[in-house]
Amino acid sequence: MTAQTRRDHTRRWLSLVVLVVPVLLTSMDISILYMAVPSITADLAPTTGQTLWILDAYGFLLAGLLITAGSLGDRIGRRRLLLAGSALFGAASLAAALSTTPEALITARALMGVGGAALMPSTLALIRNVFTDPAERTRAIGLWTAAFAGGAALGPVVGGGLMEFFDWGSVFLVNVPVVIALVVVGALVLPEYRAEDPAPLDAPSVVLSFAFVLPVVWAVKDAAEGLAVTPANTAALLVGLCCGAVFVRRQRRLPVPLVDVSLFAERRFTGAVLAGALMMFTLVGMMLHTAQFLQLVREFSPLRAALLLLPVLAAVAVTSALAAGAARRYGHRAVFVTGALLSASGMLALGLTPADPPTWWVLVGSATVGMGVGPVVALAVDVVVAAVSPDRAGAASAVSETANEFGAALGIAVLGTVSAAVYRSRVEAGLPHDVPAEGVEVIGSSLGAALAVAERLPHAARDLAETAREAFVSGMAATGRVGAGLLFALALGLAVLLRRS
Repeated sequence: MTAQTRRDHTRRWLSLVVLVVPVLLTSMDISILYMAVPSITADLAPTTGQTLWILDAYGFLLAGLLITAGSLGDRIGRRRLLLAGSALFGAASLAAALSTTPEALITARALMGVGGAALMPSTLALIRNVFTDPAERTRAIGLWTAAFAGGAALGPVVGGGLMEFFDWGSVFLVNVPVVIALVVVGALVLPEYRAEDPAPLDAPSVVLSFAFVLPVVWAVKDAAEGLAVTPANTAALLVGLCCGAVFVRRQRRLPVPLVDVSLFAERRFTGAVLAGALMMFTLVGMMLHTAQFLQLVREFSPLRAALLLLPVLAAVAVTSALAAGAARRYGHRAVFVTGALLSASGMLALGLTPADPPTWWVLVGSATVGMGVGPVVALAVDVVVAAVSPDRAGAASAVSETANEFGAALGIAVLGTVSAAVYRSRVEAGLPHDVPAEGVEVIGSSLGAALAVAERLPHAARDLAETAREAFVSGMAATGRVGAGLLFALALGLAVLLRRS
């Protein structure tokens, strides 16, 4: 190996370090709030709907903008977009930490989503450009994905550690020094890439992508907040789906589309995108409930709860890093199907959680889910990026990341809705008949609210707290059964979609 070759090798892997850090941050911020929600609720007093938006505004804006950002990076330069997105992400993180109202926090979280959307596609696209050797690229993407999937698992761990010693603003402030270092080092180390002769960005496609994603997002959130399907959210869902159909039709007719929908004609591409989305759906939804179980049911401190979640993080990170080797030895199809079945088994264990489960039961089930998620998400990204030419890597990676981020956000909304519906029905059924209607409404909104009410009712606190905790466990078990059913169906689908022609 010549001196120049060694320098090039070192520069490539140093670039990878710079590219992995923002992925870790943006993914971590999907779930880092799990441990901070009780403190935010006590400090800002958000409504149930505002709490859901505080959790999800970031993920949905991130998902909604990724497609456009991926194509924009192909045109203006991927390093330039990454650095600009990083700066916005850091500034919005600072604004979130200093928020004094629920509305301000929701707005800051939305701006963080915009910044995350700008930087995320550039990271994966630059990896595709920097690592031209397929074997090196696969290893690099495996590490990138370990950061992406592991970040969602790491969020509650970092959040729990910070909440043990600082207030809730610390879960946002931790991003600021990292982003400053990233912008400085990235400007010095990362190469610039853009498409050689990019076509103009198709404005109607951008509008249609928003018109597709945002009404669907609103419909899901409205149904989650009200625990009901209404004419309004049904109409929004239909409008979004119709715009989605028009969007797809337009992409088929454009010479250089915003999204190359013809890629979905390839079964392996479709299977990889679907697998990544559903696995992130499961992982993030599961982590939300596991974090709350440890803090609110088992009453562990944030730090202890964070430490207990470390095996889940390790399961995701280790299996992500080992995915490339397993695929070379056994084939992509075997790893995908095995991972889906493994995660389904973990969700089924959570679905069979007894009313008063031992802590190890929930942690083993959660770690088993993580073991299956890691390799599937790692290989899904590799399949997607390898399916396109380098000058379209930004747009293709945006498809994969949009599916993953949208899956993660929907995991919170959908599995959170299932859990909330079961919790409300169980806790209301167990309350005394003389509880006033407004009290029933507060207690039925969440376990945290019920425990707060119990603290003010010492004569009935023990019974109310026990009823609420058992209702929460029932809701968590219901999400486990739903997740297991989806993942078993995914395993069957992947066995078909990833078979060799």
